[in-house]
Amino acid sequence: MLIVIEGQDGAGKDTQAKLLQGYYEKQGKKVVAYAESGTDSSDEFLSTIARLNYGSNQDIGDRTRAMLYLVNRYEQWRRLAEPALKNSDIVIITRYWLSTLIYSGYGAGVSKSLIVKLHKLMMPESYFHPSHLFILTISEEEQQKRLQAQHGPAWDRQKEVWKSKNSAFQQKINHAYLKVAQDYDIPLVDGIGTKEEVFTRILEILNSYQNSHWSN
Repeated sequence: MLIVIEGQDGAGKDTQAKLLQGYYEKQGKKVVAYAESGTDSSDEFLSTIARLNYGSNQDIGDRTRAMLYLVNRYEQWRRLAEPALKNSDIVIITRYWLSTLIYSGYGAGVSKSLIVKLHKLMMPESYFHPSHLFILTISEEEQQKRLQAQHGPAWDRQKEVWKSKNSAFQQKINHAYLKVAQDYDIPLVDGIGTKEEVFTRILEILNSYQNSHWSN
């Protein structure tokens, strides 16, 4: 089973992924969970690309960023997700190709058709058919509060290239998530409240909504 958690920066994706991983592991199931961004990866190759890609002080073209996201996405899928799925384990991924479509496409102006084409060429068909896919949403006010409190283990998360953008850019991204959710019929989950309250909403989605029909 493949579960994908999407959403804007600060929505709580990683927190909910950890709760979901623990939930399934308590049932005796084997779970592989990772963030497609690679920001928390212990692998030197993946973490180096993530550091270059997200560091706001790096002079990197927006098309180049889109391709670097795809490198980390493909490598983690090849190394982590594919073996686990073949073993009938549960795979939980935070972020998805939609993040590149939204941030690089809707946000930075990279051709959206190019982003789709690159992913179709590189990612296997199974990647585009998760068992469950949903988007966490929060208000713009709550997002700003959470972003101001974020600090990562390897570098200051507040200074990441997208998180350091102004409020107008963040609004554009948030609206793009709503558009993509509507265009692709992806369920939205309210990310406001305690982590336990949000997790309860996620379990309701997982128990009631089979998303295996979804594809790009």
